[in-house]
Amino acid sequence: MRRVILAIVSTVAVLVILLSIKTHSAVPLTTPPAAVGAPSGTASGSGQGSGTGSGSSTAPGGSAGTTSTQTVTGTAAETMYGPVQVQITVKSRKLTAVNVIQYPDGTPRDAQINAYAIPQLTQEALAANSAKIDAISGATYTSGGYITSLQSALDKAGI
Repeated sequence: MRRVILAIVSTVAVLVILLSIKTHSAVPLTTPPAAVGAPSGTASGSGQGSGTGSGSSTAPGGSAGTTSTQTVTGTAAETMYGPVQVQITVKSRKLTAVNVIQYPDGTPRDAQINAYAIPQLTQEALAANSAKIDAISGATYTSGGYITSLQSALDKAGI
């Protein structure tokens, strides 16, 4: 009889402990800033892009030389959760801004992941001045698409 009571009390105690454990944290869902280092007014955080089109332009009165500012849109990279597309600004062969114009944003989880990953990827790209950056843990597909689109834009810019 004593063993039965001990087994029941132990089982109840373990169940109470297991049910009291929180399985997720409450992280506010925010949309990621689309650009780090971009001039104000050029960021687009809506997640809606211009499709797969790409192009480049130079500053007024400038040419595609080494001292002009050039804006290039990379090819949209398809991922399991949606396309990722970046637009870069280059001045004197240096990456000065990365604007994410298209990224997966169909679910709250997508928004949560991208709010965390996109600013980090952008910061790494600006620091490295290339697409040779690390993927963000937990955002593997977004990281892969970001790096692919970034490399496409850098190739078009001649970097």
